[in-house]
Amino acid sequence: MNRAAIGFRVHSGWTAMVAVSLEKGMPAVLERQKLVLVKTFSYTFRQPYHTAEKMPPNDAAEFVREVETESKELALAGIRSLQKELGKLDYKLCGCGLLLASGRQLPQFEKILASHALIHTADGELFRESIRHSCARAKLPLTAIRERDLLATASKSLHKKAPFLRRHLTRLGKPLGPPWTQDEKLSALAAWFVLAN
Repeated sequence: MNRAAIGFRVHSGWTAMVAVSLEKGMPAVLERQKLVLVKTFSYTFRQPYHTAEKMPPNDAAEFVREVETESKELALAGIRSLQKELGKLDYKLCGCGLLLASGRQLPQFEKILASHALIHTADGELFRESIRHSCARAKLPLTAIRERDLLATASKSLHKKAPFLRRHLTRLGKPLGPPWTQDEKLSALAAWFVLAN
């Protein structure tokens, strides 16, 4: 069975999800998807802390918990579905790469809601945590790396210069057609990094 890995670049309410394998040490894209992490794809649910800010405290905490639970369920279902799909093609998922923001530690719930900057951070972290949780439930090792460090770290680990990686990631998406944005490129690089390590 061939090895494969998934890379994730998370946004509010969804994530880019790219599965790659290696052929002669270079990545080949097996699948790319936009995995939606909320059942109702609206501002209310995609920005749960922003929504909670306008609610009474008890309602706010309950609302965020419900979005968290739903997001974890959707993430796990998406990962398991891709795992099954790849299994039929004789690929075994051996790990995942998750891109992180600053990695800043969040304070208590009430303090988050008191700071607009922390609300933005918390919205992103909620959906990244759904990916972490779901990878653990699917028994897939997870490598988390700060997005701003990915290119330099991958360059060193893969023994490829950053300009080469950028060019190669752009070319990788050409046969697939759009969308092949920064989301897919960085997700593919995270998965490549996981496979190479």
